[in-house]
Amino acid sequence: MATEPDPHLSMVRQVTPHTPEGCEQCLRLGSPWGHLRPCLTCGHVGCRDSSPLKHARAHAHVEQHPIAEPVEPVEPVEPGETWRWCYAREAMA
Repeated sequence: MATEPDPHLSMVRQVTPHTPEGCEQCLRLGSPWGHLRPCLTCGHVGCRDSSPLKHARAHAHVEQHPIAEPVEPVEPVEPGETWRWCYAREAMA
């Protein structure tokens, strides 16, 4: 079964994370975060859904920038594989 590519991938740009040291909003608030998810449209760095405030998801919905990827090295699905998450489709992109 063929899967169609995520239409939001056209929004991905070459970006530099604004705050690679942590979640932008959590740093301002002094709040803890878990893993980080930079926006691949603008470089905003937010915390993932397992973090208390879920700033990456909020940014994706408010700014209409749905594609993010992990910052931290993670266990790939297959060797050499990387992944991106689409908050609009709630699926890997």
